[in-house]
Amino acid sequence: MDRILIEALTVDTVIGVYDWERSIQQSLSLDLVLATDIRSAAATDDLRLTLDYAAICQRIQQFADAHQFALVETFAERLTECLRAEFPITWLRLTVRKPGAVPNAASVGLEITRGTLPEATQGPNA
Repeated sequence: MDRILIEALTVDTVIGVYDWERSIQQSLSLDLVLATDIRSAAATDDLRLTLDYAAICQRIQQFADAHQFALVETFAERLTECLRAEFPITWLRLTVRKPGAVPNAASVGLEITRGTLPEATQGPNA
């Protein structure tokens, strides 16, 4: 199974548990790994046959603009649910980092994996 990568995507959103955080936007850095089979898209050079990462990135920013969460965990879980509902994603790994959230750390964050990663196809054409 092939994997589409989106690395260090920065989105601004209202996120945090403290009152002062609820009145400002903060940046989050996202890394995504999305499993898909790219062979049809590569053979035909047709964007419609793969995951459109520009559309996915645009949807992530729309999601960040439309929602406010206290926890990075909630942001990650709800974003994952949104992406899997709107795009043909059966498996993904999402890493969310919140830079500057803790003194002396470049960032804090989490990584979640959702869905089922398809098994590699066995046979001579795999």
